[in-house]
Amino acid sequence: MLTPDARERYLRHILLKEIGAQGQQKLSEARVLVVGAGGVGSPVVQYLAAAGVGGLTIADDDRVSLSNLQRQTIYRDEDVGAPKAERAGAFARALNPTIDVAALGLRLDAASAPAIFGDHDLVVEGVDTIEARQALNAASVVARTPLVSAALGRFEAQVSLFKPWAGPDLPCYRCFVAETPPREAVLTCAEEGVIGPLAGIAGSLAALEAVKEITGAGETLAGKLFIFDGLRLTARTVRLPRDPECSVCGVITRPWSVS
Repeated sequence: MLTPDARERYLRHILLKEIGAQGQQKLSEARVLVVGAGGVGSPVVQYLAAAGVGGLTIADDDRVSLSNLQRQTIYRDEDVGAPKAERAGAFARALNPTIDVAALGLRLDAASAPAIFGDHDLVVEGVDTIEARQALNAASVVARTPLVSAALGRFEAQVSLFKPWAGPDLPCYRCFVAETPPREAVLTCAEEGVIGPLAGIAGSLAALEAVKEITGAGETLAGKLFIFDGLRLTARTVRLPRDPECSVCGVITRPWSVS
């Protein structure tokens, strides 16, 4: 049951018929893991904390650098050199003291991630390598925890939601990127650059997708990829097919469970 203060704080959500008090209650009961507190993760932390997600865990083993401040707007000059997870957690607590926030200063991998995923209702990832995304995707499938995935580079952002156990046509991330390309073939933001406001767009879209998945509002990006072009201010959504031979989600047994 929402308290009077909670009703006032989240009134603009409650007024939305697609969310209402019931949806806000779902947000307050949800536990969300944010993996990567960088360009994508910063606005995700900000908006999920503000939205009243009851349990927010932030995992990142990196430290704040001066070059982060161009786009990672939850950090300040005095945060340079400090652990990102710790400072992002402090930001979230200050923004919304009513939620529970945990900071994990570690890098999740295929071995450690499934158990942590299993303690959460949803994961949002904003990591910067395909190898890391593949590991998080595998953990998502093992734990059956929906995974919101967002990426950005230069002037383009992509967002999707993966939960292949929820339907026979829904893919996982490995269905989308079956083979990990050579490291030198995929440049990171540190190597090719990124326009600052794009991080806010990608992270906000990922946070929106998380809120929709938790509350049941609207239609999510499960089975689809949203692509935003910042140079032309255009956007498109494409279907992502499932690979029946996928080494990660191809082993999911029927009947399909809908969640």
